[in-house]
Amino acid sequence: MSSLNKVILIGNLGRDPETRYTQNGDPIANFSLATNEVWNDKSGQRQERTEWHRVEVFGKQAKIAQDYLRKGRQVYVEGSLRYDEWTDKDGNRRNTTRIRVSGPNSRIVLLGGRSDAGARPSDESHSNAPSSDEVPVSEDDVPF
Repeated sequence: MSSLNKVILIGNLGRDPETRYTQNGDPIANFSLATNEVWNDKSGQRQERTEWHRVEVFGKQAKIAQDYLRKGRQVYVEGSLRYDEWTDKDGNRRNTTRIRVSGPNSRIVLLGGRSDAGARPSDESHSNAPSSDEVPVSEDDVPF
């Protein structure tokens, strides 16, 4: 029996993507994604909580994220959870949780129109700019 590690989020970018490159020259984009939960407590007061997620995108989708995602843009992210543990310079154990967008079961869908928050004015002039479209990922996009 196989297992499943899948995360689906819809949220807004908290910052522009930052891109770095592997030794082979493959791009890796990182950005933060905010999701909001709203509810009424027992006294009827509206409550809201924002959760921040670290997202790591590989390959062709990383390039698309760098070119088209901007702070405030709404995006659908489908990927898997990754946990990292390390010891910092003071000897303290640290943990990080990331959403990894890589491989055939991962994708990013840009939501909203080209004029939504975060879209660069120059993006509107590109006829091939994705908007509200799914950005496919294949095995070839995985850098390892």
